[in-house]
Amino acid sequence: MTRNDRVTFLRERFAARELVVAPCCYDAISARIIHEAGFPATFMSGFGVAAARYGLPDNGLIGYAEMVETLRLICAANPEIAVVADGDTGYGNAMNVRNTTIGYAQAGAAAIMIEDQVTPKRCGHMEGKSVVPLEEARTRIRAAVDARRESGLDILIVARTDARAPHGFDEAMRRMHAFKAEGADLLFLEAPANEDELRRFAAEIDAPAMANLVPGGKTPVLSPAQLQHMGFAFAIYHQALFGAIEAMKRAFAALAAGDPEGGAPSTPFAEVKRLAGAEIYAETSAKY
Repeated sequence: MTRNDRVTFLRERFAARELVVAPCCYDAISARIIHEAGFPATFMSGFGVAAARYGLPDNGLIGYAEMVETLRLICAANPEIAVVADGDTGYGNAMNVRNTTIGYAQAGAAAIMIEDQVTPKRCGHMEGKSVVPLEEARTRIRAAVDARRESGLDILIVARTDARAPHGFDEAMRRMHAFKAEGADLLFLEAPANEDELRRFAAEIDAPAMANLVPGGKTPVLSPAQLQHMGFAFAIYHQALFGAIEAMKRAFAALAAGDPEGGAPSTPFAEVKRLAGAEIYAETSAKY
């Protein structure tokens, strides 16, 4: 499947308002496991990349170079899954947003998410967020849309607002409508406070809408069926990183207690080799 095929797949699903469930990935192997579990899309999480790659919080401590490199590795290793990638604030002004959009498309992303936080940004479910003025936020989305059109590289634009926490739901919705007018393909109001706000967002925006379900976050974690009923088009869940951390903690606690095979269930070595492509490597190398 080509990148354009993956873009077309998402565009068709969004237009039909058929919910796409996209577990978050943070590296090539997590994306491969997500794909093999039957999911047609994944979301490359900035939170996940910062935590897994550097052991850092999602507080704007990593930039374009680290994110686009991780994206390129994920897409190269998993050509059959549509990757929606976190582009944060675009890493600068409108010209940086253009560069980020083109770079993400060239790396293989089917969609890029651009948000309206100030720099340095922070995780959408952390305290202390601030957003740029509305006109600057609109300019970021406009720059991404322009970059797509002028480069000839088709990529979907996901527009995110973090205005709910500092300015309330109504201001967040005002920004969502503004981003829709700029040509965004998918709208994302980060961290609604309750089910009613989720429902209002999906109903009032009258466009493909995205939900982010973070365990212990500010938004209630609803099932895909509930989100489909509300009218959402795209939903991201965080089992990969959260589950991996818990499994490692249990396994290492057992090892520290003297039990090398206790704790969390362990994947057999043969399966790890398969996931890493050892069989394909062996078949290919046999030709030489």
